[in-house]
Amino acid sequence: MANILIVDDSSTMRKIISRSLRQAGLTVDEIYEAGDGIEGLSVLASGKPVTLILSDINMPNMDGLEFIKQVRANGNPVPIVMITTEGGEEILKEAIASGASDSIKKPFTPEQLQEKLGGLI
Repeated sequence: MANILIVDDSSTMRKIISRSLRQAGLTVDEIYEAGDGIEGLSVLASGKPVTLILSDINMPNMDGLEFIKQVRANGNPVPIVMITTEGGEEILKEAIASGASDSIKKPFTPEQLQEKLGGLI
């Protein structure tokens, strides 16, 4: 079972990701949501058993890149996959260099989620 934290400033996108995870047939126990990196760090600090993080890059308050850096600075090894419209090589390279495990480009299909996340959960 996976406990997934979805960090995205769009509540609609968080719902789409949640629904797509289930449509992909991935075994998901709990889904936690955060509207930006600060909220994401709060969820992690609360002790919730997060086994995978799905994060956008462009968000207010604390963007996805800073969020990854903070998660890793806290010593948390949880896999982080960026789900973003950002297709630029440089920003995705920076995300990976900061500690992201992989990335998925929006829009995506449940099958793409299964392919990218199946081995992580």
